[in-house]
Amino acid sequence: MESPVSDDYLKAIYHHTEWQSAPITPSQLAGVLGLAPSSVTEMVKKLAAQGLVTHRPYGPVSLTPAGQRRAAAVIRRHRLIETWLVREFDYAWDEVHDEAEVLEHALSDRLLEGIDDRLGRPRFDPHGDAIPDADGTVHREPFVLLGEAPTGHAGRVLRVSDRDPELLRALVERSIDVGHELEVVSDETVRADGVDVSLPAGAATSVWLTA
Repeated sequence: MESPVSDDYLKAIYHHTEWQSAPITPSQLAGVLGLAPSSVTEMVKKLAAQGLVTHRPYGPVSLTPAGQRRAAAVIRRHRLIETWLVREFDYAWDEVHDEAEVLEHALSDRLLEGIDDRLGRPRFDPHGDAIPDADGTVHREPFVLLGEAPTGHAGRVLRVSDRDPELLRALVERSIDVGHELEVVSDETVRADGVDVSLPAGAATSVWLTA
């Protein structure tokens, strides 16, 4: 049975392995969701009973194919809504996440399909995250985390994490947003639009470039 609570779990598990391969542990899941580990353990058991996740005691949690499809459907709704708010209502990219969290549970499938059609079936949201197709398929270019890119690496910003609105604003002020070309000058500096700029705290683990 679908519910906003189970959807939040599935989204968190999906997000964790979207830009790296290590599966999420129950303690990490509890931290992401801001819940007590005991509560997470109980919910993971319920999701496993529904065939949405696989989990063994003290081991990581992974989505089953059914869980993957369900998570992708919820992610699709969220990211289409974020894109809609930016394009149609002039929201800034640091303002859309919380709105989408509310609206993703309220819009009908018919309205969502209309939004997707009106937007021209976008493949990426304002933060560069892939919008799954209706069948759950995603399309991504090879990527590297900014903090792991070697000095001299040049690439286009593919994605910026939307977890910290303050960081998003700081990055825009430095011309570091999706689509911009960057060159890694040092651990703390990148070249954007021909100008060397210092990275705000957290940028190295929140920005992905083309590999």
